[in-house]
Amino acid sequence: MNILSRQQQIEIVAALTEGVGLRAVARITNTDRKTVARLALRLGLGCAELHDRLMVGLHVNRIELDEVWGFVKRKRRWNEKPGADHPVTGDQYTYVALSSSTRAIIAYRTGKRTSETTDDFIRDLRQRVIGAPEISTDGYHPYQVSIRDAFENRASHGVIVKTYSVTNLAVKDAARRYSPAEVVAVERDVVSGLPEQISTSYVERSHLTLRQSCKRFARLGNGFSKKLEPHCAAVSLHVMFYNFCRTHESLRTTPAVALGIAQKAWTIGELLDAALATQPIKTEPTAPERRKQFRVIEGGKQ
Repeated sequence: MNILSRQQQIEIVAALTEGVGLRAVARITNTDRKTVARLALRLGLGCAELHDRLMVGLHVNRIELDEVWGFVKRKRRWNEKPGADHPVTGDQYTYVALSSSTRAIIAYRTGKRTSETTDDFIRDLRQRVIGAPEISTDGYHPYQVSIRDAFENRASHGVIVKTYSVTNLAVKDAARRYSPAEVVAVERDVVSGLPEQISTSYVERSHLTLRQSCKRFARLGNGFSKKLEPHCAAVSLHVMFYNFCRTHESLRTTPAVALGIAQKAWTIGELLDAALATQPIKTEPTAPERRKQFRVIEGGKQ
């Protein structure tokens, strides 16, 4: 990675953020695949650090929460209960908190769809926003407990539940369907406060942007993640690019500018420099790499 010029790095990042897979990026830029993977991992870790530093002290009126399904190494087997498979493989859900007015992704978390992951996600969201915003979620029950504990019943919370038509009785898990069924009914319930609007349409639309912009989330493809750390790094890269570099059509600017935490839209070069500046120049060598440096010294008899 150190031999790549800055222009080559920009070209690689531009391709990755447009939904091109690692192997295709390596072929397009005439770069080794492992070099592309190392750059993507280091950049993703830097983007996670940047997001943690910049997305704090936010004034938002309304937030939509939802989670998008993905998997690492393999899909969850039919005989495994949700959240009961291996912690770093199988189903991995990315929780997203989206500001409905600025379309900015305020907080995100990747992990199993469990109450523990939900608690971590909501606590992280609480530390980033000021006041008590209006919150909309789906019918996933752990949201209600986590929001109540984190916001101390001061936030207005509404739940929207959509009922889909059953097109195939043999497929009960929505993650296994290529496309969702038709919505036949919508119910809205107030959990706390007086929410003016209960909807998750904006955050659900942002999931489509994620699937189009990150090859690891593309359905019916072989570009899925093989390890959890690169998977999380790819999510962090997408979030930073989406918030700070990509101009939203309805806003005519980036979500970060609309939120007031950026003066202008960032270029990919600016994102690259800022993210890599948070990471060490050289990564720590792994155990196999250290073993390659060993030499066998044969001693003679005394």
